[in-house]
Amino acid sequence: MAGSLIPATRPGSGGSSGSGGPDGPDGPVEGVRSRPVPAWARAALRLTGLLARRALLLAVLLACVFAAVELLPGDAANATSERGESAADLAERRRLLGLDRPVPERFAEWMTGLPTGDLGTSARGEPVAELLSRPFPNTLLLGGLALLVTLVVSVALGCWAASRPGSLADRAVSGSATGILALPEFVVAVALVLVFALWTDWLPAVTLTDADGSPASWEMLVLPVLALAIPQIGWNTRIIRAALADEAKAPHIETAVLDGLPRHRVFLHHLLPGALPTIAAGLATSTGMLLGGAVVVETIFNYPGIGSVLAGAVADRDSPLIAGVVAVTGVVITGVLLLADLVRAWASGGRT
Repeated sequence: MAGSLIPATRPGSGGSSGSGGPDGPDGPVEGVRSRPVPAWARAALRLTGLLARRALLLAVLLACVFAAVELLPGDAANATSERGESAADLAERRRLLGLDRPVPERFAEWMTGLPTGDLGTSARGEPVAELLSRPFPNTLLLGGLALLVTLVVSVALGCWAASRPGSLADRAVSGSATGILALPEFVVAVALVLVFALWTDWLPAVTLTDADGSPASWEMLVLPVLALAIPQIGWNTRIIRAALADEAKAPHIETAVLDGLPRHRVFLHHLLPGALPTIAAGLATSTGMLLGGAVVVETIFNYPGIGSVLAGAVADRDSPLIAGVVAVTGVVITGVLLLADLVRAWASGGRT
């Protein structure tokens, strides 16, 4: 009977004996194993993985650049040689440029300086970092303005079309966006020059520079920015219109409408935030297209960016300079893609 006075304990209910209780030998271990990983740790691991994958992709791309330049006819010694140089002079130039060594060895040597910002020396003996220090900020300015114009106009058009599904405005915006996104940047640039520079003489067709190498006036930025932005406006307008249409089918949107919330509140506080991950991904994709198209647009408008530098580097078969342009451009694109990933994770509540 004495045993009946001892209250019965269940495993895990706080008793002092038994292997299943929290004070048993397995209790603390089980508690540690079931402890969830903090959100910041998951985000840090995901961010590290993204950076590692994109760094590896950039390294592969740079290796392809070195290999592609090697496949071009001629070499940097021939391309940069002066008239009348002898064969011995060319051989000495090849030795100084390291062209007598295998491509993998030259690429590995160039890559070792990349983490410290050392982009090597060009075929003409100038530091690549110095050669890019002036034109690359101009290209970033051009691409940044084009991205801003793309964001504002495409969001406005996409929201306007999505708010009137099936209407004439919706069909007009969708059809125009499809036609515009098929136009290459150089076609848009030539059309803009024809209309705004030759026919109306409203804007300059050629970019003049100040003493520091930047555009002399803001008017000289208008046509290059529009030439870059117009095709991307078409692309992003279609993406935003489709994202908003998909989000409008979500149950919480229907609930907000049935609750009698004002139309603008439903749109701004429920519909648009839900489509934000897709919008961010589309704009991040446009960043690479803008920087790639800038090479052509800068040539047409004589804009002082990396377009002319890259064209000269290809003519000189200058592997370090070409790889330097690709590297700095790749870093910018990687940063924008990373920002888009963070926006998507924030908009989805950390589930992605």
